[in-house]
Amino acid sequence: MAFFSVNTTLINFDSHRRTMQLKRPWRVKWPLGLCLCFLALDLADRNSSIAYEQANTVAGGETRAKRPGYVGDDACMPCHKEQALPYGQTSHHLTSQPPSQASILGSFKEGENILMIENPRSTDLEPRLFFKMDIQHGGYYQIAVAEKGSQRLTRSERIDIVTGSGVRGQTYLYWAGNELYELPASYWSDGNQWINSPGYIDGTANFARHVDPRCLECHATYIKPLSSDPQTNVFDKGSLVTGISCETCHGAGANHIAREKRGSAAPDGATSSAILNPVRFTRDRQIDLCALCHNGGQLVELKPAFTYLPGEPLDQYFAVDPADIADRPDVHGNQVGLLKKSSCYLSSPSMSCSTCHNVHRRERTAAEYSDRCLSCHRWQNCGVSQTLGSKIAHNCVDCHMPMQETSAIVSKTANRILHTSIRTHLIKVYPGEGRR
Repeated sequence: MAFFSVNTTLINFDSHRRTMQLKRPWRVKWPLGLCLCFLALDLADRNSSIAYEQANTVAGGETRAKRPGYVGDDACMPCHKEQALPYGQTSHHLTSQPPSQASILGSFKEGENILMIENPRSTDLEPRLFFKMDIQHGGYYQIAVAEKGSQRLTRSERIDIVTGSGVRGQTYLYWAGNELYELPASYWSDGNQWINSPGYIDGTANFARHVDPRCLECHATYIKPLSSDPQTNVFDKGSLVTGISCETCHGAGANHIAREKRGSAAPDGATSSAILNPVRFTRDRQIDLCALCHNGGQLVELKPAFTYLPGEPLDQYFAVDPADIADRPDVHGNQVGLLKKSSCYLSSPSMSCSTCHNVHRRERTAAEYSDRCLSCHRWQNCGVSQTLGSKIAHNCVDCHMPMQETSAIVSKTANRILHTSIRTHLIKVYPGEGRR
């Protein structure tokens, strides 16, 4: 193992200015990887708690203004219970939430709340690194601990936002003043385990990854950036609306509600009702609405996050990076791109995402979507029908839209490499799939 000598310093960190204040220098000889770990552990617990309290205090005790014209899901409920009630249980709606015992799926129970990264047999000779998930001061915390012999550094941050519905996992965010950062430990549904957050360097405790507006656009209804920089992580935290809400797809609802109360909406429910209904969009505009977050690839931003209006052409907001177009696009977040390459889509003038998916209800099992396939295809025409018989009618999807490993979500945790698999939306014949 490579070593180098370094003057290491215990550090206080000003979370508003992001500046370091040196306190007590000491000289040690560390392995390179653990030096990186300690350099990342640059916020003391005491300062983190102060930053949290400051971040959660609104000046003057005033309530920040809401997004103009937007009323929230509760305002939709009285007239649209049939859609709104089941929608509240969907992955879209649950893709970000405030932290709670119900929303955080990772375990905080003793014995299940430790993510051990480095745990050598002789802790006197080799450094140790682990993360502990703890409940304290009425909140949920991630604590990084780096030790070598009697020397110990810790960094503790409170979970402020839960991202991810938990179908595959969750990642957690924290506020430092009005700056938003990702926490280093995530929850992995496969195995019900804590892992290093995808993309993080194994053997480090990095609390400095920025969360930018474009990332939040696909995990929240709205938050107001306090900078025009597309990579900013500075926001008006009081403006955050978690989850993907009704108004993400239907547009601002205030005028619609006012018009309905006056009884002035058109009898046929046309666009004069002052609400957007994606059912009435052209197929291209319906697809664009989903492609905002399900088109994968590297998109060149033309307009800021949270400015897209449903029903408008998406290419007014993004341009596709030609260098990112691949023959086999990664399945992560690229459902629309893959669907558009499918013969089913190319041969149909009306097929869209909602042909199979009911956005207001939780996803069905893969096999249950076979009824959508059989609305156009006969199972008897399938190439394996002669050998497998009629049972293939009960599960078209696993053969023609198989699960595929993604290279976009990878966690390197304690010398393990963890991948997840996502269902491809490139509908075609996959040799060998029907014989498994």
